[in-house]
Amino acid sequence: MSSQQKILLVEDEQSLREALKLNLELEGYQVETADTGTKAVMTFSNEYFDLIILDIMLPEMDGIAVCESIRLKNDTIPILFLSAKSTPADRVAGLKKGGDDYLTKPFNLEELLLRVNKLLKKSEKILHKDEVATVYSFGENKINFQSYVASCWNGDNITLTKKEVLLLKLLIENKGEVVTREHILQTAWGYDVYPNTRTIDNFILNFRKYFEKDNKAPIHFFSVRGVGYKFEEK
Repeated sequence: MSSQQKILLVEDEQSLREALKLNLELEGYQVETADTGTKAVMTFSNEYFDLIILDIMLPEMDGIAVCESIRLKNDTIPILFLSAKSTPADRVAGLKKGGDDYLTKPFNLEELLLRVNKLLKKSEKILHKDEVATVYSFGENKINFQSYVASCWNGDNITLTKKEVLLLKLLIENKGEVVTREHILQTAWGYDVYPNTRTIDNFILNFRKYFEKDNKAPIHFFSVRGVGYKFEEK
């Protein structure tokens, strides 16, 4: 792996949790653990993860409820359910609630590792879009990502900061789709633990000042409350 991928392992059975953590780390993953549903939601809210392994039977808050809570904030992170329940109805219920895969206990360790690898590869393909051209135009605006200069609809030329360029490229590469705050901070800022700031909101406000004819009624840059941010080419 070019960079260490981070997994949140949620399992209340201590011996299984420790065994899985050890084996995942031997595969090169960085692993954080939680032994209750409440801790899982709290940990997810404060850190960036590439994948979640989630037991269904948990104290305080079951895995299905945890999954639903996570999906309200992030609909792209892969979630692998672990469960002692093995009926087709249980599997379907888990997948309907937002899980990407479902593995029944007891399971083969090698199978779990293969499923983790497959989910991470699928997620990477979704998140890493084809890069935009060096010069990109939308509306009456033009951005040169090499020179960091933007020509705005009103005739102004502005010099962008490196962070502005990184965020613009990320939003444009995912045009028409909501990019989560977590993904933006991890990709453009490299944060593992998120600061409690309005950092991204301020950047979006600046983009509206630069590129929107009416920054109070934007057509290009949008904040999706509680989820993330979106760019529309129009």
